[in-house]
Amino acid sequence: MLEIRLHGRGGQGAVTSAELIAVAAIGRGMYAQAFPSFGPERRGAPVVAFCRVDDKRILARAKVYEPDVVVILDSGLLTLIDPVEGLKPNGILVINTRKSYEEIMDSCRFSCRVGIVNADQIAQEELGRVIVNTTMLGAVIKATGLLEVEDMRGPMLERFGPKLGEKNMRALERAYDELELKE
Repeated sequence: MLEIRLHGRGGQGAVTSAELIAVAAIGRGMYAQAFPSFGPERRGAPVVAFCRVDDKRILARAKVYEPDVVVILDSGLLTLIDPVEGLKPNGILVINTRKSYEEIMDSCRFSCRVGIVNADQIAQEELGRVIVNTTMLGAVIKATGLLEVEDMRGPMLERFGPKLGEKNMRALERAYDELELKE
């Protein structure tokens, strides 16, 4: 089973990202679940979403405490949370940041595999606004090998319609291509 924990802020679409991964995985014949964890927070407050994908039925219903992958939609959260808390030893941390890989590693000293991509810039250029949830899916897909880029097309078009769905696919494809992943 692959377990993913996504950290974002209210309104950034962490929950939508988890749902889109789950829908795409189900479309490939896998089992999946996606769910949020948040209280009465408002837009801009930290939000966590979870996703599990497996080739057999998923019986777990709890939050993901030991993820294989942690996704950070907003690098400002790196000072508020411990993103690698519970991350499995061979886990992957995927961060949306303008910083270089070296800058991230110097400031945080993560011992896991780290992937970085400037999803803010990609989203601004492809979508005309900085909403990075679907953009970051490209980075997650590349980092994990869980799905193919094309597996996301159906869920994107269904969720956002043809015009916006294709824009989101372009952003996703760019993040896939531009992800910098190191051991």
